[in-house]
Amino acid sequence: MTVGEFKDAKVAERFLGEYEQLLDKLWPASRSVLDVPTRFGTTRIVRTGPDDGEPVVLLPASGGNALMWHRYVEALSRDHAVYAVDTVGEPGGSVQTAPIADGGDVAAWLEEVLSGLDVAGVHLVGCSYGGWITLKHQIHHPGRVARLTLVDPAGFAEVGWRFYRWVIVGGLAGLAPRALRPRLARVVHNSAILDDDLMALMRASMGFRRRLPKPDVFTDEELRQVQVPAQFSLGARSAIHSSDQVAERISRLMPAARVEVVPGTGHALSTDQPELVTDRILNAAVAGS
Repeated sequence: MTVGEFKDAKVAERFLGEYEQLLDKLWPASRSVLDVPTRFGTTRIVRTGPDDGEPVVLLPASGGNALMWHRYVEALSRDHAVYAVDTVGEPGGSVQTAPIADGGDVAAWLEEVLSGLDVAGVHLVGCSYGGWITLKHQIHHPGRVARLTLVDPAGFAEVGWRFYRWVIVGGLAGLAPRALRPRLARVVHNSAILDDDLMALMRASMGFRRRLPKPDVFTDEELRQVQVPAQFSLGARSAIHSSDQVAERISRLMPAARVEVVPGTGHALSTDQPELVTDRILNAAVAGS
């Protein structure tokens, strides 16, 4: 298994130029950029917010990076130190230097990132693939994280044709003229295609070769091991699993967890309902204070 990387220097330069421009455009000016070394490569993190307050660490979906959280960072960083992570092996500012083979490896990578940041009592937020990493970390390295917020996380069903069709159709819809995209977004249940900035970054990332493991399905025993408070928000029309079945399983195996199925939303829940997801993250922090 090789590492994730851009196919050549020209593609990397184009992408990183777009990334930096969007960071300047979309992120608060009062930010710092951190590079944390790990055995799997250097991890880029964008930090915003005060020094006090429960630290919030944000993990993006597959193919994403810190910029996917641009609608969230202003509200979250008013009272919290916010660390938005570019996952190693995804298109972003991180540089992968060693293969990541499985869930144990992604958990080890995240533990090294959090250790390098020297943060504890963290509120860890993961979307889709980032939600899978979040839960894997809690299973393999309990103790550092205080609470979890999971936004339609992967790992509750085998990734199959329905999800890949959703990704492909959404990608094609994102290439359509801007005037057509609102209607297409409703048809394909993917509001991410309405975000012009992220669509531009997605197009710039098409020369990136991703080499991260496919998320495996959590066993009952793994889910029972998650003891910290956890908030699950699931898209009712998710393309990655049956949300009603996932909600029932979480309620049965994780009685301390809070779970909701959000009507009218899909796997792109983070862009379907950013205000709702922001509210769930902030309310989870307040409930734990």
